[in-house]
Amino acid sequence: MVRNVLGGVLAVLGAAGAVASPFRPWYAARLGREYRLPDLFSSGGITAAHPNLLWSLFLPFLLAAALTLLGLLTRLRTPVLLAGVLALGFAVLWAVRAAQANGDSLTLAADGSGLRLGVAGAAGGGVLLLLAAGIMAGRVRRAPAPPPVPVPPPPPPAYTDGPDGDDWRAPASYGPTGANGTYGSSRPGPYGSPEPEPTTPLPTIRPQDR
Repeated sequence: MVRNVLGGVLAVLGAAGAVASPFRPWYAARLGREYRLPDLFSSGGITAAHPNLLWSLFLPFLLAAALTLLGLLTRLRTPVLLAGVLALGFAVLWAVRAAQANGDSLTLAADGSGLRLGVAGAAGGGVLLLLAAGIMAGRVRRAPAPPPVPVPPPPPPAYTDGPDGDDWRAPASYGPTGANGTYGSSRPGPYGSPEPEPTTPLPTIRPQDR
């Protein structure tokens, strides 16, 4: 985050210096926008003709500013890097062609008869754009989230009572607990006393039945 902010500040300063440079003197009293863009690529070199604004040195620096704005909005370093190469490249190309038109040399005089601030603004803006592209961290790519881990269903509850709330397990012991030789079981009542359960009497075997 800090690198992107610092790189963005440098990119804005570099683009501003580059796009404003054609409106300042480049060599002697001649402004940068007074140089024809096709003269930099023609065999005749730089001429004294004054072009319109879009066919002057203003066009490449305007493209550099547009690339810088695109890089800042998309948080990509490549457009800012291309803007720095474009601005610095045209400043160097102009210097080569201007030197050829002035006897293969360029002077820097205190009286303003040589190189001026326009060239410094274009070259310095290109350098700042290159530095901004190197400092910016670019768009941070987040790793895809891992797929959710399936959660196994909870085990079924272990029932100890039957559907009616009675203990379905076998009684601990069997024996005649009731009167008259009956079998049965007792369980605690609501107040802790044994609660009688209905029992079935055993059949009585008489001697005459044998």
